Amino acid sequence: MEILLIMALGGAVIWLKNRVDQLEQRVSQFEADGASAASPPEVSAPLPTTESVKPATPSVPLVRREQESTTGATATPEPQAEASPTPAQADIKGVAERFSLPRIQFDFEDIFGRRLPIWAGGVTLAVAGVFLVRYSIESGLLTPAVRVALAFLFGLGLLGGAEWAYRNEARIEDERVRQALAGAGLATLYAAFYLAGSQYGLIGQTAAFVGLALVTAGAIALSYRFGLPSAVLGLVGGFAAPALVGGDEANLPLLALYLGLVTAGLTYTGQRQQRPWLSIAALVFGLGWGALLLLSDDPGVAELLALGLYFIVLGAVLPTMLGGQTFERPLRLASAFVASVQLALLVDQGGYAPLAWGLYLLLGATLGYFAWRDARLRESSAIAAVVGILLLAQWEIEAVPTAFALVGVGLAAVFAAIPLAHIWRRDERMVDWLQLAGVPLGIAAVAYGTFGSFDADLFEPRLALATATLAVLPALGAWRLWQGDRAIATVTLLGSAGLLAFAALLMATPGWIAVAMAALVFFALFGLVRDREDRHYSVLLWSFAVLSLLALALGMPSESELARLGGEGWTDDRVRPLIRWISATLPFLALAWRESSTESRRVGEALAALLAYGALAQMLPSDALAWTVALAAIAVFYRLRDRMVAQWVFLAIAGLWALAPFFEWLAAGAEAIVGDPLLIDRLPSLRAALLHIAPVGAALAVTGLPGVKDNSRLVDGRLLAAPVALVVAHILFKQVFAIADLTQFVSQGLLERTLWEALLLGTGWLVLRGAGPLKPQPLLAGSLAAMALAHAAWFSGLVHSPLLDRQAIGPAPLANLALAATVVAALAAVMLRQLAIERFRPIFDGIIMIVISIGAIVLLRQAFGGSIPVDVPLGQTEDLLRSLLGILLALAFLFVGSKRGERSWRIGSLVLMLLAVAKVFLFDTAGLEGLLRIASFMALGFSLIGIGWFYSRQLRTTEPQ
Repeated sequence: MEILLIMALGGAVIWLKNRVDQLEQRVSQFEADGASAASPPEVSAPLPTTESVKPATPSVPLVRREQESTTGATATPEPQAEASPTPAQADIKGVAERFSLPRIQFDFEDIFGRRLPIWAGGVTLAVAGVFLVRYSIESGLLTPAVRVALAFLFGLGLLGGAEWAYRNEARIEDERVRQALAGAGLATLYAAFYLAGSQYGLIGQTAAFVGLALVTAGAIALSYRFGLPSAVLGLVGGFAAPALVGGDEANLPLLALYLGLVTAGLTYTGQRQQRPWLSIAALVFGLGWGALLLLSDDPGVAELLALGLYFIVLGAVLPTMLGGQTFERPLRLASAFVASVQLALLVDQGGYAPLAWGLYLLLGATLGYFAWRDARLRESSAIAAVVGILLLAQWEIEAVPTAFALVGVGLAAVFAAIPLAHIWRRDERMVDWLQLAGVPLGIAAVAYGTFGSFDADLFEPRLALATATLAVLPALGAWRLWQGDRAIATVTLLGSAGLLAFAALLMATPGWIAVAMAALVFFALFGLVRDREDRHYSVLLWSFAVLSLLALALGMPSESELARLGGEGWTDDRVRPLIRWISATLPFLALAWRESSTESRRVGEALAALLAYGALAQMLPSDALAWTVALAAIAVFYRLRDRMVAQWVFLAIAGLWALAPFFEWLAAGAEAIVGDPLLIDRLPSLRAALLHIAPVGAALAVTGLPGVKDNSRLVDGRLLAAPVALVVAHILFKQVFAIADLTQFVSQGLLERTLWEALLLGTGWLVLRGAGPLKPQPLLAGSLAAMALAHAAWFSGLVHSPLLDRQAIGPAPLANLALAATVVAALAAVMLRQLAIERFRPIFDGIIMIVISIGAIVLLRQAFGGSIPVDVPLGQTEDLLRSLLGILLALAFLFVGSKRGERSWRIGSLVLMLLAVAKVFLFDTAGLEGLLRIASFMALGFSLIGIGWFYSRQLRTTEPQ
């Protein structure tokens, strides 16, 4: 099979060689033809072969030839840049370019003649050595000892040949000869030691392992003399050797020592020979073997020490040899991470013994040492710090706080004190102050999670002292950076120190006072940074202010404090809640005073006002809270008028107190609108009106809408107090009659409504005149008059009209409630007419005429039906008098329109007259007979004639002259 393959390859090589020779001949001839051809070949002819190509004459312009004939001299043709090549030239040039490209990209002689044979020879020699050993095994001609001896001799002979080639370089003139021989010799020696130790057992496992180690060391050393192949074999063979000779009971310390030496040698070799891939591969293989070494169970002291030192070397020492190489930074970080994790697993396997922890701290110290010399290595220390704190959190320790404390001190010394030293000598980087801020926090959190109690409110002095001690480290760093322009670093360290101080205070004080401790830390920081203008210091203060708010919420003993905000959950203990809420209020009050940013100041004002209300709610009775916040809004308005957000917050809280009774009033009013009598028990109580609704009205009356009242395009915010005052006034007014059942509603309902409408109208008149120090408010006055008119029209004129519902008017004719209700409604319409613009006044004229007409009909109905007219049926005489009353009212409206010269009254008169006439013709005269019918028609006729004559005169007098 091998012979057939070799013959096939030989034939392929010969065929390719002939093809290349033909191609070279064609390209050479086409290049010569392109330079000397005088005439183009036929375009339609097929592509010529090498033998049939004829010289072509290059084309010369006609002008040039004429010039030559006239002058008799031969001029050198100038190149024509604009002239395009002929098709034949283009074809020749394209063919030349196509056939010349393979010569540039692929050199057959160089690849198959110069490069591959030497390397193939080296590989062949190595394979020959393997085949020789294999043949000796299969044929049984040689004993195992002789076979191994021959393999050793063959390998050493190849190395000797490599040395001879190196010494006679002037005669060989190719360095790859010695490289191939050296590579084959090293591979043969690897195989010889493997056969001697693992295959035949001629030597022990330890001896075979030592032999392989020596071969690896030789390969690393020979790579400096013979180059790349020796290095590659040292890499592969060095890390494969333990697997080749491995046994069930491997010597772990010796193996770790061997792997460390191999990794170190290859890493150093890669760095010296400018082969970064060799260093990277060595570290990858070394760390990979570290993962395999961790699979051993129950390591003893020797194993712990060996593996720990191995991980330290690979994770901290060897990455320092990668300076300036490709992927240096990510590889260094990856090595530190993998080594830290592997060493952490070793600590866990070793039962968190002091030796195991000491090795991890040694790793951190080693990383810190190299980071001290090279600042680029400091991120590796930060990675080890994170892994170490996580490892500390996994330590299941029982009643051994001393050991835990010692380890914590060691971690703080290695991973926090060293960054503090960098800061102290003004050589810090961002990773240094981040590490200094995070490591003490992590150690403190793990310590409390291990020994502290989150459920019980215990006094824990030892943990408090330890946490306070850890706070000193970032505090010292912040103090060192205080005078420099390092705001972010200073704020980070101050934040870490503040959190640790707060945690220490929590461990030494009762849980209910946690918010006061947060406020204490806040004001300590506030005193330090209050004059600093950098925004990062504001972020620091806001963070601790929010921390106090969280402490208030999370440390709340019961829900009674929240219930007190709504006036419920009263308890005898008022001092503790008051202290807690005041402690949460003060930080935001300080921020509202300090902040120069408008947005931050407003947020501080809002939260301070909310928390101040919470403090008041813990101490004051519920009936006083709404008035208290209303007075607070008024006080801020007068004393701190620019603090508009605080005014808004206090107004909003007062509005929330008024919300429930206000919606209760709205619900009762909605039922009244659809016809249900508004009885006293459906309204909010007088207490609710005075203590819950009235405060927000009083505050609005004084402050208006903060920040809006000065805008001339908007309504004065004080007008918003009017609806609130109206609701309170209505509830108070309903207490006068206190109508509690339907009987009272029948006897007093109209009287109550009329008086309420009169009060609305009278108040509107006073507002319009500007009674006292108040300025006239036409809009408010018009609103009150409109409400009086709408109330009269809907309730007294429609829903509970005496013509439709049982409502007592009074026994006396004319001097009864019907006349009073009509006068009030008419006066409201008159007032609205005065306030309206000119084009809307006819509308109110029509409303006045309607009100007077309905009132007259009600008075007529009372004359026949008594105090409750709906109880008495309508008679024929009263019905006729209604028609006559309509005609008389129409005449009166006509007279008013004539005297005032207003067309709206004349039109109203005409409409009313037509309605009365239609009623007479359609209904009234239908039941009359005899003289009564004649008299009715005569009276109606004369009336119509008189009205027509009068209208005609009016129209003539109003026509333009």
